[in-house]
Amino acid sequence: MALRTRLTERLGIRYPILQAPMGGTAGGALAATVSAAGGLGLIGGGLGTVAYDKWLGPQFAAAGNQRVGCGFITWGLAERPELLDRALAHAPAAIMFSFGDAAPFIPRVKQAGIPVICQVQSVAMAREVLGEGADIVIAQGMEAGGHGSQRATLPLVPAVVDAAREVGSDALIVAAGGIADGRGLAAALMLGADGVLLGTRFHVSEESLAAPTAKAKIVATSGDRTVRGTVFDVARDAPWPGGFTGRGLVNRFTETWHGREAALAADAAAKAGYEQAADKRDFDTAVIWAGEVIDLIRAVEPAGAIVARIAAEAEAALARRFD
Repeated sequence: MALRTRLTERLGIRYPILQAPMGGTAGGALAATVSAAGGLGLIGGGLGTVAYDKWLGPQFAAAGNQRVGCGFITWGLAERPELLDRALAHAPAAIMFSFGDAAPFIPRVKQAGIPVICQVQSVAMAREVLGEGADIVIAQGMEAGGHGSQRATLPLVPAVVDAAREVGSDALIVAAGGIADGRGLAAALMLGADGVLLGTRFHVSEESLAAPTAKAKIVATSGDRTVRGTVFDVARDAPWPGGFTGRGLVNRFTETWHGREAALAADAAAKAGYEQAADKRDFDTAVIWAGEVIDLIRAVEPAGAIVARIAAEAEAALARRFD
């Protein structure tokens, strides 16, 4: 059974699999490998706090001639909007916006003839970006690693599918959060999604720029040992907007400070200690962003092999369903 969907046709890809633009770890090599394997890789533009020649430029160069996209944390991009123009100059396959008001940026991307992807965490957010002209909407559930919100993937995805239909939009809907294998892709398609976006699974790939020790910890840990909250943002003085929390692995730092965020915010020594640990990649203290799906991740593998296996598993699952 071929995995042809509106997403594969719209983006000109073989499989309806997108790789999340994870800041700091989704570089050009990872994005290029995912694209070469038949999905679409997106370079992580992050918060836009790093100069173009220190991150985005080198990562687009690392992608070579492969067709890749780029994603930004929108509230950070608002502080350095020129980075969008620099990204657009590379003629990316798509531009993705997450966690903030994308309205000021969408027209520039659409004028360039490039698909706009907006990630949302609620039906209300979905309705907003649909009205602003998003071509693809990522419905992200709270199971996801890194930042997100409160809705779970299973009920959120079909609700966003329905919301698009209700307003007569032909935007594509993509599921994210808690998906790492072909069963998840097949389930997302059954919910009405046009494809999936995977973060944690590609975070634990050979091409990911995550620290090898962080990848090893994810492989060795269960989803039961993840926690969603604001501890790591407070420790880093990261100004995330209200309503967005981050999911990462439980460690000694979360065990000390989760639920005591106000005290942490006032403890300069604790925050300085966190910064030192992050610099040393001491993950007993520093964050490892990861989703609940890590039970399904049993090895650090090449990203291309991950794409191929997920597609094959989904094809087999759907064939059994409709046999």
